Amino acid sequence: MTLHIPFDNSYARLPETFYARQAPHPVRAPRLIRLNTALARELGLYPDQLASEDGIAMLAGNHVPDGAAPLAQAYAGHQFGHFVPQLGDGRAILLGEVLDRHGHRRDIQLKGAGRTPFSRAGDGRAALGPVLREYIVSEAMHALGIPTTRALAAVMTGEDVWRDTRRPGAVLTRVASSHIRVGTFQFFAVRGETAALRLLTDHVIARHYPQADDALGLLRAVLAAQARLVARWMGVGFIHGVMNTDNAALSGETIDYGPCAFMDEYHPDTVFSSIDHGGRYAYARQADMAVWNMAQFATCLLPLIDADQDRAVTQATEAIESFGELFKAAWLDTFRPKIGLARAEDGDAELIHGLLDLMAAEGADFTNTFRALAEGTALLTNAAGFTDWAARWQDRLSREADGPEAQTARMRAANPAVIPRNHRVEAAIAAALVGDFAPFETMLDVLATPYDDRPEHADWRRPPTVHEEVRQTFCGT
Repeated sequence: MTLHIPFDNSYARLPETFYARQAPHPVRAPRLIRLNTALARELGLYPDQLASEDGIAMLAGNHVPDGAAPLAQAYAGHQFGHFVPQLGDGRAILLGEVLDRHGHRRDIQLKGAGRTPFSRAGDGRAALGPVLREYIVSEAMHALGIPTTRALAAVMTGEDVWRDTRRPGAVLTRVASSHIRVGTFQFFAVRGETAALRLLTDHVIARHYPQADDALGLLRAVLAAQARLVARWMGVGFIHGVMNTDNAALSGETIDYGPCAFMDEYHPDTVFSSIDHGGRYAYARQADMAVWNMAQFATCLLPLIDADQDRAVTQATEAIESFGELFKAAWLDTFRPKIGLARAEDGDAELIHGLLDLMAAEGADFTNTFRALAEGTALLTNAAGFTDWAARWQDRLSREADGPEAQTARMRAANPAVIPRNHRVEAAIAAALVGDFAPFETMLDVLATPYDDRPEHADWRRPPTVHEEVRQTFCGT
């Protein structure tokens, strides 16, 4: 069977200072774990071709199809606040781009495809566990309606990698609107390469924000996209865990599912990442970190905003200072429907925060508490506190234009019944490491319809027991 992928590689047409040409490194014995057939069709690809011998060879990095232009992207980045002038794709290779069935440009990237000029001391490979984690969580985020990279396929390599111990190797085929990051701009800004910054700006505007007229317009568009994205994360209790500037995608998609996690008990200062020792990327700090990242992006754009540096700083600062209101609006747009509200009123934020305060005081389960509201039950044990809050809530609902049935439907559509709980993810990975992929497949099936009531999946709503709790998550490298 002839493998055909209609590549149209716009990033590869940029100057070679933007990347390093790099073919994937072949692996010993590729074996397909999972192919996302629905995503393949959305991309205009044929699942039977991708599942063929030639297709699996491509997904593993053993075969470069016609029309591909494999490369590793160059970028810099602030990692936990510390600037590194050169990072780049150290274990990921962009095969190329396709136009999907809706005419949207999408990257096809192999993650774990071997060393590149940006690998530094790394081996360029990926272990099976992190590949499965990213597959599970990215597809769950998509089902939750949150902008995200997607997983097209996972392939075992037949080779081991060394991390804390010997682990089976794997390759993830990741799909994104693009892999351009704040760090991509930082790579050229720190080198004073204004012409490259201008090319990159024009590329991002054309690709993602055609409504933006110039660099300042791009900054404003990206600010709004980041505000919406982080608000959506917080609406499902998601903690990214490593919001470095090299993990801030200009497309407004969630990218790089390393030490990420979903909260069980609600505490605003929750941190899971094993490398986030100071709580920099805690749940409640994610908006602060997003605007910090955007300030670094704005700094890169200054030479393009205005030739007069003082005027450029003034305009960029005004844009950055708008983030607070952008985020507040996006946060309210996310949380209002979670308690059944459709229209805005003064006092809504206080009402929502009142519920969150009750949840924090009790360590209530984030997902189940909101879902219980939609189902007409209450999980909070502070009877007096909840009764007072519920009275204010019902009074507020009474001023909505529609009735209880519509309000319940709104809450059910905004509050998932199931999420990829950490203990379930770890259990699926542990089973896969000994050759049992059934829990992984079951989990993907359950998470594909997170807002539905499926009685056969009732146990997936259960929080972890004390012995099942996962308190730390780890970076895939």
